[in-house]
Amino acid sequence: MPDPPRRFPPVPGWARVQRVSTCPDAALFSAGAALSALHSIARDEHMLGALWRQRLALKCTIVLIGQGGRSEDEAQLRDHWYLRQSHEDPGPAGQLLGAWRRLGTNKALIFKDTWPTDLPTLFGYRDDEALQEAIACALAQCAADANPVHAAATASASSLRLRPDCRPLALWLADAVLAHRLSWPAPVPLLAAQLTGAGWRHAADDEEAWLQVCGLAYACAAATAWDSYAELGHRADRLLAAAPKLRSKDADTMIATLLSEDAQPARGGQTASDRSSRRLFERLVALGVVRELTGRPTFRLYGL
Repeated sequence: MPDPPRRFPPVPGWARVQRVSTCPDAALFSAGAALSALHSIARDEHMLGALWRQRLALKCTIVLIGQGGRSEDEAQLRDHWYLRQSHEDPGPAGQLLGAWRRLGTNKALIFKDTWPTDLPTLFGYRDDEALQEAIACALAQCAADANPVHAAATASASSLRLRPDCRPLALWLADAVLAHRLSWPAPVPLLAAQLTGAGWRHAADDEEAWLQVCGLAYACAAATAWDSYAELGHRADRLLAAAPKLRSKDADTMIATLLSEDAQPARGGQTASDRSSRRLFERLVALGVVRELTGRPTFRLYGL
């Protein structure tokens, strides 16, 4: 069985943004304090980090598709992703979720030199000179000496100016640049979930205002992400405590999957049948350590 996840010092109350600041320096200070509290979690190697990033990716995707005029919710996005065949097109919303899930893996940084060829396909964007220039700017910010939040804001602003029709890409690049500058093993999807409202207009014409917007968004996003990990950590502890009560042949494998994957259908494993898998999930739900995420009687998905 996996070890329980570690506990981390909380985000200080004074670092949680209570009101909108009109000072970019204050916004950067709040962002730095909240990201500092998140730093140990982002660098931790426990498998729960993968699940945590997937949940954050889901939140970011929901905000972005809402801004794009679509109406999919968490349940629909999970269906797009987990109940399709591997060869099937997940649709526009599913493709966007796939891009954000990719952001939350170490491949996003390990293979950053392939961004110019990979990202247009990943997002389904038209590849042109402006898009390549936006990606090149983000790669340059990975090597810059600026404050990490400033580097992320610069990368996103350049992308939004060059390709204003590719807003999700701009925020993807910002989080990737931030993670690279902070030496995180994998990016944490943060900015898209908090960057809403009128702040967008500053990206094109007011560098100082855009830096303030991004600083406040990162401060809020980092504190929210810390809270999300803490909640998942408590749920993981309850799941691991219940493990000795399970008798399924695939219980250990299934628990590891539940600790590292956003959702899981009740499918047979290496030594257990579909029926045995369903019984295991029903037992975990009855013990109160796993949730059924769809509310349906069939084609169910389960998660921590």
